[in-house]
Amino acid sequence: MKRPFVKTDPARWQCTFQTNVFGTFLCCQAAFAHMAISEGGMGGSIVNVSSLAAVSGSPNEYVDYAASKGAIDTFSKGFAKEVADDRIRVNVVRPGFIYTDMHKDGGEVDRVNRLAPSIPMKRRGQPEEVAEAILWLLSNKASYTSGTFIDVAGGR
Repeated sequence: MKRPFVKTDPARWQCTFQTNVFGTFLCCQAAFAHMAISEGGMGGSIVNVSSLAAVSGSPNEYVDYAASKGAIDTFSKGFAKEVADDRIRVNVVRPGFIYTDMHKDGGEVDRVNRLAPSIPMKRRGQPEEVAEAILWLLSNKASYTSGTFIDVAGGR
């Protein structure tokens, strides 16, 4: 639900960080254990999903969510450098306003349509467009790409 940060319940912050930040940390540790050449793996690619909110801060709407995604950005940059010798690439995709149930679950079903005029491309994104960016980063075509970000946000 849209609200300023000062009116956001601390329980929400904890849930948001538990899911977005600590969930990502745990997944990356597990992936490392299977992928790292120092652990008997063959290397690999990790793509974390952040949000363009990490850049904008999402004022008066979702500052806690934006902060959690900013943590993912910072973590991913550092983790990419830590695991490069183990032939693991770590990148981030930051979606913008994409048609998903997240907006409905947040209490504003029409949020993406409301904000569409502020997007340079004047349209909302589709989940498939985010998936295509992730697939490219996972592919061998992105074999020299690590520690970077792809914003899938219509130019925003």
